[in-house]
Amino acid sequence: MQFGIFTVGDVTTDPTNGSTPTEHERIKATVAIARKAEEVGLDVFATGEHHNPPFVPSSPTTLLGYVAARTEKLILSTSTTLITTNDPVKIAEDYAYLQHLADGRVDLMMGRGNTGPVYPWFGQDIRQGIPLAIENYALLHRLWREDVVDWEGKFRTPLQSFTSTPRPLDGVPPFVWHGSIRSPEIAEQAAYYGDGFFHNNIFWPMSHTKKMVELYRKRYAHYGHGTPEQAIVGLGGHVFMRKNSQDAVREFRPYFDNAPVYGHGPSLEDFSEQTPLTVGSPQQVIERTLSFREGVGDYQRQLFLMDHAGLPLKTVLEQLDILGEEVVPVLREEFARLRPEGVPEAAPLHPAVAATRD
Repeated sequence: MQFGIFTVGDVTTDPTNGSTPTEHERIKATVAIARKAEEVGLDVFATGEHHNPPFVPSSPTTLLGYVAARTEKLILSTSTTLITTNDPVKIAEDYAYLQHLADGRVDLMMGRGNTGPVYPWFGQDIRQGIPLAIENYALLHRLWREDVVDWEGKFRTPLQSFTSTPRPLDGVPPFVWHGSIRSPEIAEQAAYYGDGFFHNNIFWPMSHTKKMVELYRKRYAHYGHGTPEQAIVGLGGHVFMRKNSQDAVREFRPYFDNAPVYGHGPSLEDFSEQTPLTVGSPQQVIERTLSFREGVGDYQRQLFLMDHAGLPLKTVLEQLDILGEEVVPVLREEFARLRPEGVPEAAPLHPAVAATRD
């Protein structure tokens, strides 16, 4: 099973001292966080994609290409690639290029994001969000698998005898996750192609996550890709840890209360009860994360949000030390022990797929 972190790349004032990092400082900190993730033994680093303040990751491939040159084993991914407002031709070329630079250590997650104005900024209509996601991915899927593509759709100009370059490394397209919090159409899309489904359930109760994952598993089997249990599932989460749970709650509360994503809403206690957010000791994080299996079954990837809401870099790096040294080793062992035979441990990524083909 793969464990890692994802970032939304927010530039947020630290509510405890009033300091705000510059965009330059935030970007450099993100690189340091990614390198630390590999150092402590995590598998995956994923970045979101945003085109509005207070977020900085407007160019995921630039960030991931830079990180690729400074890491050796870390899987480089996105926690959102905007399939609705990016040209699928550009996605095909950018991520195939990144795949070559990173020697195959690349996958990505298709999503629609949560910023409505991004649609008109890139010449699209938010009311067409689902149709855009479906049509654009249908084209992207072909561009990575067919050397010459003739295509015509509703949302972009036609293609005639078009070849996307470079071709995917070793003829193996990057593995794709389809990320959605609330749209069953996206779970259906993931199942249709036999791709992964990622439910970034940091805002939702497990009862909702369970319904979405069950739909995906059922339809995955319907399309003949395997049994429901063999479907490739990923989950998101958010944790903050200290040795004593009381210390964790006390330290994290001001950051939660002022977070740009979910601050100024429910209390920390209410939000922790209703969502996967876990603020406490490493043992509490272990127990809470293992409980996710009760809702969605055995799954293949768990990503944690660690650097949100103005937390200083020093604190984030401390959190990664705890995650890598005290939490993930136990989770690896327990998830492996509980996993039935025949259920994939991880998504089918390059170079494993390339080796199988050889």
